[in-house]
Amino acid sequence: MKVLSFLPLLLRSPGLRPAWLSSTLIRATALELLILAGHVLIYPSGLTPERRTPLPAPLPGGGAEPDATARADGDDGGVSGADSAAAEADPATPTVTPTTTRTTAASGSGGITRPAEATPLPATADDRPPVVLMHGFIDNRSVFVLLRRSLARHGWRHVESLNYSPLTCDIRTAAELLDRHVEEICARTGSREVDIVGHSLGGLIARYYVQRLGGDRRVRTLVTLGTPHGGTAAAPLAGAHPIVRQMRGGSDLIRELRRPAPGCRTRFVSFWSELDRVMLPVETACIDHPDLDAVNVRVTGIGHLALPVHPAVASAIRQALESDGAATRIEGAASVA
Repeated sequence: MKVLSFLPLLLRSPGLRPAWLSSTLIRATALELLILAGHVLIYPSGLTPERRTPLPAPLPGGGAEPDATARADGDDGGVSGADSAAAEADPATPTVTPTTTRTTAASGSGGITRPAEATPLPATADDRPPVVLMHGFIDNRSVFVLLRRSLARHGWRHVESLNYSPLTCDIRTAAELLDRHVEEICARTGSREVDIVGHSLGGLIARYYVQRLGGDRRVRTLVTLGTPHGGTAAAPLAGAHPIVRQMRGGSDLIRELRRPAPGCRTRFVSFWSELDRVMLPVETACIDHPDLDAVNVRVTGIGHLALPVHPAVASAIRQALESDGAATRIEGAASVA
């Protein structure tokens, strides 16, 4: 299994490790609560399906109309102050850079480090596939407001979110819906393939589509954020819901995903956080399958809810979508004494 580890150099001092972990956990928990409060405010804006609009007309030189993608579904103006503040609340939380082997030195406050923001690419990459965003359990497309804005600012012309019903009781059924959605996007845009970013359950639905329904013919790269690839033991009281039972370790669906998948063409990039309290154990968010081209990116300093909204992760997602995978393939894991 390939793993990227972006840990601060501060952790190399054993005497400072317990204090750092304690303060980082406190900051991460506070950030999770702030993000949750902000998301509750904007949640109603994502209940309705987004409007399907034609692709923005290219400008001279091949670029797209600024903010055309971000405003395609009317979300751009709906970001609450709490949610924006949550994304920037902890400036010491690092920007992960999964497409490079260089580890950035840590700042004095610990956490993963934040190098300078990548220079936006010219909006001339018309060959970029559409990006499909898949939300998590009992959520909706509003969770991706900040991520889709980030993608639009950096030249992605076509980003769409798929809302699946909270009453959905089967991951396989949701994967079939995703299949139809992707085919509709390809027919409408003329693209032969798409990229998918899935948060939590959304990543598992997308993986099932790719691995078991032949979606690898359409999906170039699948990025998952805090997805229970190995099954999670969290939220035992929620086990009454059929789809939660499917996310348990040892479920029929998890065992199905462990079956051989020879020739799978999709590249997988899985982000997992050591402070994720929804993934138990946290390593369950890693992909470990001999037939899949998978890179597991370890994120420190933030929890489950921050993964789809934090600018550090958004930067890493953009790099993952632009990379051909060669620069991210690092054998083994960086160890910290």
